Amino acid sequence: MRLRFGTDGVRGDTRTVLSAQAVAALGRAAAEILGDNAFAIGRDTRVSGAALVGAMHAGVAAAGGSSVDLGIITTPGVARWCCDHQVGGAVVSASHNPWHDNGVKFFAAGGSKLTETSQQEIQRRFDRYLTAGDTSRGLAEECQKSVIDRHSQALSNHCQALIGSIDGRTFAGLKIVIDLANGAATTIAKRVFAALDADLTVIHDSPDGYNINAGCGSTDLKSLQVAVVENSADVGLAFDGDADRVLAVDANGKLVDGDGIIAICALDRHQRAMLRANTVVVTTMTNLGFRLAMDAAGIKVVETEVGDRYVLETLNANGLELGGEQSGHVIFRDLATTGDGLLTAVQLIGVMVRRSSSLAALASNAMTALPQVLTNVAVPKLLSQNETVALRQLCAPLVDAAGARLAGKGRVLIRPSGTEPLIRVMVEAETMTEAQMEADALAEAVKLFAEGSLAASNQRSELAD
Repeated sequence: MRLRFGTDGVRGDTRTVLSAQAVAALGRAAAEILGDNAFAIGRDTRVSGAALVGAMHAGVAAAGGSSVDLGIITTPGVARWCCDHQVGGAVVSASHNPWHDNGVKFFAAGGSKLTETSQQEIQRRFDRYLTAGDTSRGLAEECQKSVIDRHSQALSNHCQALIGSIDGRTFAGLKIVIDLANGAATTIAKRVFAALDADLTVIHDSPDGYNINAGCGSTDLKSLQVAVVENSADVGLAFDGDADRVLAVDANGKLVDGDGIIAICALDRHQRAMLRANTVVVTTMTNLGFRLAMDAAGIKVVETEVGDRYVLETLNANGLELGGEQSGHVIFRDLATTGDGLLTAVQLIGVMVRRSSSLAALASNAMTALPQVLTNVAVPKLLSQNETVALRQLCAPLVDAAGARLAGKGRVLIRPSGTEPLIRVMVEAETMTEAQMEADALAEAVKLFAEGSLAASNQRSELAD
């Protein structure tokens, strides 16, 4: 199986696909395209992280460059460093995936996501270097001569930027529970919330290399919901492994997802005449209830494909400032170059403080979500472009029929994940029973596709290889 760029970098199982040799080849290719001078590299807490970071440094050295090691740090922390120092960079992380997966996300000089052209050129060179087996020169000891440690400085700079983003307000008097997913947020989140005077309870902050995202964080809110209620907290916050996204729960343990967070922040900015062009950017996965709420408030909604990179591209292209995804990727473009879970958390609680309101009240006033069912159908690998087209052709009549039954009072979306070997089936309807029924029927059709045409496609690929 070959490594390919998805919607957020390169990702794979370290036991079978993502080897140190592959990462060294990737690092060499990236440094040649993004700039090999002081190339910044950070990572999350996975057991494979240190070795893969070493390979990435070696790849940069193979390109004739030097690199800066930012240690264990959030993905947005690396982006901020790249912005502040106008250098390219990489994060060795697989975000919300389990411990055995890892990956590499890249930033261009200035902390921006890569363009399609840059990705394609890195992919082309990576394939060539990996095939040739010439991925580095001066591995290990020689490589270390060109690596500079800036872990403490990077954390301090990012921490100060987060604290300063709410203009001197504090969280004094608020009881907050944070779930750090045993990931990269463990190096910085406590410092941020302590500096803002929160009454803080911290869970899942003891990474061992294997427990990242395991029964915790933004992929599993159960323990956070229990902790919020047991501690009579005002709000709970759950981050993913690299802390570029966050989900919240109110004092009753009820989820406030990315849609709710964006709605709260959009309305707050709108009411203060601080929402650029009175517009917010979201993806096709965003709940219909969000669109109805924004329309009622007189806020324009621009829709993109799923993926925070597409949201960011639209924000940049149109000079807009606020957007994000239901999954908790939220971008405040006037405050950062990319989505940042900690920044989002600080901004959300900042609204609570400014309006002297509970999260539950803010969420209920911001929007009413339609019942939504999201079903994931496992497939053997990430879908290629041709396989994605075939999936859409197969499902188009089924989606049209389901849409007709919903009679304009719901939505249907079927799409392959860009980061995991999954096909996502999403249905919104007036009732949960109706949404579940439609989602189950569509999921069965997708399973047939995965077992049939996708299997045939895999056989053709194996023969071609």
